[in-house]
This record gives sequence, C-alpha cells and structure tokens, in this order.
Amino acid sequence: MKHLTLPDGTRLAYADQGQGTPLLCLAGLTRTMADFTYAKPYLGGRIIRMDYRGRGGSSWTGSATYTVLQEAQDALALMDHLGIKRFAILGTSRGGLIGMLLAHLAPDRLLGLCLNDIGPVIERAGLERISGYIGRNPVARSFADYGEVLAKTAAGFANVAPARWLEEAQKHAKPAADGLQITYDPALRDSFNASLAAPSGDAWPLFDACKGLPMAVIRGANSDLLSPATVAEMARRHTGLIVAQVADRAHVPFLDEPESIAALTAFQQAMP
Repeated sequence: MKHLTLPDGTRLAYADQGQGTPLLCLAGLTRTMADFTYAKPYLGGRIIRMDYRGRGGSSWTGSATYTVLQEAQDALALMDHLGIKRFAILGTSRGGLIGMLLAHLAPDRLLGLCLNDIGPVIERAGLERISGYIGRNPVARSFADYGEVLAKTAAGFANVAPARWLEEAQKHAKPAADGLQITYDPALRDSFNASLAAPSGDAWPLFDACKGLPMAVIRGANSDLLSPATVAEMARRHTGLIVAQVADRAHVPFLDEPESIAALTAFQQAMP
C-alpha cells in the first residue's frame, strides 16, 4: 500500500500493480480497495485501487468531505500523480457513481466503464437498508462470529461458502479492544443520511456522457439497488452495453462468479 498526500493534507491510500491498460478500481460506499480481491485474478493490465478519504488506510476528513464529487476529484488527483492520462474504471456501487460522474467531468480521460450493481437510478429500498447499518460496528466479537452473522443476514445471497463469509468479515472489519470495528469513519453515516434526505437528482445525463465508451453492467439477480427496468433502459440508451446478471447474488456480486468473470473479460477485450 502506498500513500498520496493531497494539497489539503489528506493522505490517500492506494495500490498500483501490473502493466498495460490502466484500470482504476473504485470500491463501494463503506468499502476499501479490498473490494477487488476476488476480481483481481481475472483482471489484466495495470490495476490501480484506492481507499476513498475516510476509508481503510486513508485520512478521516469529516462527513462534509465524503461526497461523490470529492471522491471523483481525489481519483483524478491520483491518476495525475501516477502520470496516467487515460484509464478505464471498474466501479462497485458508489464507485460506479464516481465513474459516471468522471465520464461527465473528464470525458477525455476515460477509456471505458464497468458498473457493478449500480446505475443511474438507485432504488429507495436499497438505500434505506444501507441507512440502517452504516456507521455502526459489528455486534459480533470475532471474525468467525461476524462471518456467521453475515451468512444469516445477507438477504438475496445463496450458495455462498462459509469461508467466503469469513473472508468478507475480515475485509470489512478490524479488531478492536471490545470486539470488531468498521474500517471507515463512522461520520460517513451523517454524509450518507444527508444525501438520502436531499432531493434526488437525475443521473441519466451522467450515464449518457458514457456514449461511445465500452461499457458493462453486472447486476445481482436479487439486487435491491439496481432494478431490471433500469438495466433495460441502460441497454436501450447504450448500444453494445455488456450486461450480466449474477444468480444467487444481491447487492453486490463478489465479481468472481462465472457471470461476472465473463462480463469483465468481455469488457477488457472491448478496450481500445
């Protein structure tokens, strides 16, 4: 893990591995660069991963700074730091929103965009589910117990080995004096709930800014954030959109399922 210090003093944690076409991997809302552990064996080229401010190994900078716009600007700062002019994006959930915003803000920088269970319309039920847990430490006191909790409470997931839930527990929590602790600033809850309470904007112009780019969308068949109707409209608007639906998965697919691997492979093959 490396760090970049931004002009405002924020330290961003990132990893930069491999050679070839740059692929910036952007994680989910409360996640870290570990989001892409399972996908990495199926990704080619130069893989860049980052922890957003307030997550993982990056600085905590306060709820007001935990916005999609700020995170998009931080991503561009990292690419500038690495001397990368053009790059593709693999965005899981929040990361896909950042990717669409970057297609709008810096269209000359993007080579393509792959969205993991996210689109221009986010279902309210899924957002309210996230609001119920964000910013709270796990009640389990060990990784083994937390893995069991995840297995029991992950609605929409089936045929997942217990070892995978243990891996998930270890990725998304860390040991603390009184049990386990989340790997991000609890103040992210305030930022999320403020955005949830605000009027929702129209994100279709951001998606439409991707016109002409290779694009893919991977949807969990049981997702409560990305609806089949939204995916259908995405495919109507973007000719050639690679679409995958992953059985036995909700929000979000792990990205090493056969359907996910096929979509990632097709997406990478579509890169210029």
